[in-house]
Amino acid sequence: MIKLPWKIVSLLSVFFVTVGLTVSAAQADKIRIALAETPSDELAAFFVALDRARANGLDYEWTAFSDEELAIQAVLSGQMDIGFGTPYAAMQKSKAPIRIIFQLSKLKFFPVTSKKYNGLEDLDGEPILLHSRGGGTDSIANVIEDRLGIKFGQRSYVPGSANRIVALIAGQTDATIVDLSNKNKLVKQEGDKFNVLPMFEVDASDEALFANLDWIKANEADVGIFVSALLSVYRDVAKDPTIIRKQTDPDGPIGQLPKEILDSLDGFYTDAVAGGLYDPNGGGRKAAHADMAWYSAAGQLTGDPAALKIEDFWYLKPLDDATN
Repeated sequence: MIKLPWKIVSLLSVFFVTVGLTVSAAQADKIRIALAETPSDELAAFFVALDRARANGLDYEWTAFSDEELAIQAVLSGQMDIGFGTPYAAMQKSKAPIRIIFQLSKLKFFPVTSKKYNGLEDLDGEPILLHSRGGGTDSIANVIEDRLGIKFGQRSYVPGSANRIVALIAGQTDATIVDLSNKNKLVKQEGDKFNVLPMFEVDASDEALFANLDWIKANEADVGIFVSALLSVYRDVAKDPTIIRKQTDPDGPIGQLPKEILDSLDGFYTDAVAGGLYDPNGGGRKAAHADMAWYSAAGQLTGDPAALKIEDFWYLKPLDDATN
């Protein structure tokens, strides 16, 4: 059994959500952005894009929800305007016309384990620690099962790759799936004690930006500013990964993170670019096709993937406008 300080995690989750709701109610005229986690090195590029968007006239506020499901529900309910996540199941089942407009990151995740396991096949029937129910790591586990014909044992959930690495090192789990950055940190610090299992290539979306289509069309100018800012950052970081550290606002949410995290931003984005974590073109049709196949195999979309229509899940006009 995994023993983590759940009461503390729950209290922090409630704090972030409550603060966000209070701010949103007070300033409903701003674009309300639902993050699926608290600010971290992974979100540094996103906050640089927000700064660029603000300089071009975008007025916004953000709320850090405790997991992706809460962020998705906040957009579905109209509490928030734009969300983080890959809400394919919600898009297919919900009557709300939710659409993705930008791929924020790809599913570049890695199974890491104790020395008990040497390959993915060894995890048949074994418990595994994942990020969130229905999220990216859950879908990876589903596809691993489907491709290899295995079945994981009990699935437990702890948001944040860094937290799952802590659980692995502490012996609270023997198997988990983590992001590129935390995999690299584990290899550098504890590489002789753990295994990184071979994993197939994935181009599908891990995090994407999505919103209600009616809202997107009603706020076309603001959405255009936002997407253009994101695209400019992704293209800049592909050329120079150190630009994120250089342009991070020292007084902003990323600038207030611990010094060791800020000092590691250059390495994080260098590794991320080299590992293909970001598409400098924002994903678009290539990502949409990859997502149809992936999330169908993961069990989050039903029906023949070849028969699924991109326009039922993506709204490409803002990205097309930004790239032209």
